[in-house]
Parts: sequence; structure tokens; C-alpha cells
Amino acid sequence: MAKLYVVGTPIGNLEDVTLRALRTLKEADLILCEDTRVTSKLLKHYNIGTPTLSYHQHSRLTKINQILSMLREGKTLALVTDAGTPGISDPGGVLVSKIREEFGDVVEVIPGPSALTAALSISGLPEQEFTFLGFLPHKKGRETLFKEIASSKKLFVFYESTHRLTKTLESLKKFSPLKKVVVAKELTKIFEEVISGAPEEVLKYFEMNKEKQRGEFVIMVAP
Repeated sequence: MAKLYVVGTPIGNLEDVTLRALRTLKEADLILCEDTRVTSKLLKHYNIGTPTLSYHQHSRLTKINQILSMLREGKTLALVTDAGTPGISDPGGVLVSKIREEFGDVVEVIPGPSALTAALSISGLPEQEFTFLGFLPHKKGRETLFKEIASSKKLFVFYESTHRLTKTLESLKKFSPLKKVVVAKELTKIFEEVISGAPEEVLKYFEMNKEKQRGEFVIMVAP
């Protein structure tokens, strides 16, 4: 019977994976990966020899059709992202939608790590309600979004890359100078760190420690 398992994988530390996830990856006929080179490190660590196939945001419609064909044959597939839970700021949601349209309820989740919840849990921010923005737009609508954050009384959480970290902090300094910002860096990895303060303080920290600008970041802006 056709099945797609959406499998959460470690966001850094390879030990942060569930027993069910490992079993599912071993038993699947094929693992769909955002980047097969990244996933191979996890599979090698746990001696899993299941074949892999790349599926990412630049995959063409022919790749989706190939995956649908395998499901028509009754294959069991596992979908993983490079780190965390597929479909969260990740193209996996498009594939899941297509599969549900044709096959119905054949998609099952194997929950696991998420940078979003991990960052919130150690942020020290007491807010129970928050708005998750994923990755911010590069250009169009970016300034409008920062103005919305400035005027809102909600907690905002979003992901940011190495290349746009300081630019984002500069925008927060400009539009939300009095708000509290918490930046979680390289979660579960060797150089995990949480930096908090006013936007200007956090910006100054990264400007004075340029080597810390490398990595993956979760930024939280308190109301």
C-alpha cells in the first residue's frame, strides 16, 4: 500500500532523532531528500542503506510525477529536509498537497526537531501567542513587514541566513528600537548561543564578533 512518511530529522546534533524515525528510514523503499549529501551523513551515522532521491524547491514537475508514479506502484516513501521538519519553511508542503489530491490519506507524520520550537523554549520569552514568518522576503514587502512588526503587540519569530543577519538587525534597530530581540544561533550544535537585548545591542554584538555571523539563526522580536 502506498505511503508517504514525513520525517523530522536533527537540526544539528545527530542524536536528536527518534527511534521511530530511524525505523521508518530503514524500512522505506526510498528517501526523498532536500540534499542527498546532507541526509547521507545521518544515514551513514546510523548504518541506514535505503536509497535516496533529491527533492527540493528547484525540482521540476517531472520529479513530482516520478514520485507520484512510485506511489502508484505501492512504494513506501520517506520525506526529509536537511534539518528539522519537512513542510516548515520548506518545499515539502507542495509535494504533500499533490499526494493528498491523488491518493487521499496516505501521508503520515513522524514528528521530530524544529528550530522554531527549540528557539522559543530557551528564549526566556513568556509569550504564549506568536506569529511565525518563516524566512523573510529578500526585497519586495520586506520594509512593510518590519513596519508591521514595529506596530504589533505580538511576538514575531522568523528564520534568517548568515548573509542577511546584520541587515535584518539594522532594520529592527530602525523600526523597532525599543523592542527586545532574541537571536538563537546554531541550535543543538557546538557553537549554540542565545543573544538578547535591544536591536542596537544585538547588532553591535555581531558587528564586534564577525565570526559569530556564520550559521543559522532564529530571530524572535518581543512586543
